[in-house]
Amino acid sequence: MASISAGIGLLLLSSCSSHVNRDTRTSEHAAIRVSVTTPAANEQQTLNVSGQVEAAESANISTRIMGFITRINVKVGDKVSKGQLLATISNQDILAKRAQTEAMITAAEAAYKSAQKDYERFTTLYKQQSATAKELDNISLQYTSARSSLERARQMRNEVNATLNYTSLTAPFAGVITQKLADAGSMANPGMPILTLEQSGSYQVSAAVPENAILQIHQGSAATINISAVNKTFTGTIAQISQSSQFSGGQYIIKLDIPDQEKKQLLAGMYANVSIPIQKAPANPYNDQVLVPLSCIEHKNALTGLYTVGNNNTALLRWVRLGKVEGNQVEVLSGLAAHEQFIVQAEGRLFNGVAVQIKK
Repeated sequence: MASISAGIGLLLLSSCSSHVNRDTRTSEHAAIRVSVTTPAANEQQTLNVSGQVEAAESANISTRIMGFITRINVKVGDKVSKGQLLATISNQDILAKRAQTEAMITAAEAAYKSAQKDYERFTTLYKQQSATAKELDNISLQYTSARSSLERARQMRNEVNATLNYTSLTAPFAGVITQKLADAGSMANPGMPILTLEQSGSYQVSAAVPENAILQIHQGSAATINISAVNKTFTGTIAQISQSSQFSGGQYIIKLDIPDQEKKQLLAGMYANVSIPIQKAPANPYNDQVLVPLSCIEHKNALTGLYTVGNNNTALLRWVRLGKVEGNQVEVLSGLAAHEQFIVQAEGRLFNGVAVQIKK
């Protein structure tokens, strides 16, 4: 019986040892499948800039004369049509000048008619040799002077009428009143804005592009525009590119057209995020910029790193120092060379030392 028990024990021990070895081999072969790539050196796939929705056409309504504002017919938010009267300026002094010019015209017309009759009479007498050439010359000069006086009076009336028109402020185009900068009774000065009018429905996006990227975008190129205020994302077109940053703080202003079907619910002043696809920057041996996807970065306390593949086909967490973020990528300042591979996707949870298998 003792020998039988010993034999059974040895058999059980051999069986357990076989299971352990088989489990070890199974765990060794259960490697996590991963995808690897190399850093995107000197490459920037998209340029992300911020902008605002603005009206394609806007105007500050002001007057060219000084006077008290007698009436403002609109308020902020009112829709107006082209030519609609918006505000009036006091014009009593101009009306008085117009009355004076009308009186001057009446007197000039009477003098002109009298001089014309004298001219016609003396012309007939001269032909009949009943008047001298000297008399005809004097009458001709009087006639020419009277005609000039009448024309001068009429032009003065035109000038007064033009000045009078400046006291009635009308809408240069159809739109919406967005600002009211003065009230009735205030003194209006030449060039001082009283109202702001924006053309309704004609919106565009204005964005600022840094100088290191302005040469990589082109007029007519497509761009993705996201307006979070109305939860809209659509494709726009670059319509204008400013050629100077002198008055915009070193930023180049670009304008993007918005498709008509996407202009609903938009209001001027809404913030927009613009993503512009740009070409690869030319290789520069003196600027070894290394870019990796933000999704590959691991954060542990204050440290940042990413997973690489070690010599024994195991995952190796390598600590790196990061720089500026460019779109969906981040610059690696140290810890990863431009030619080194790193893991971008894994079919399981990665940790230091876990076996990995690179997808072919």
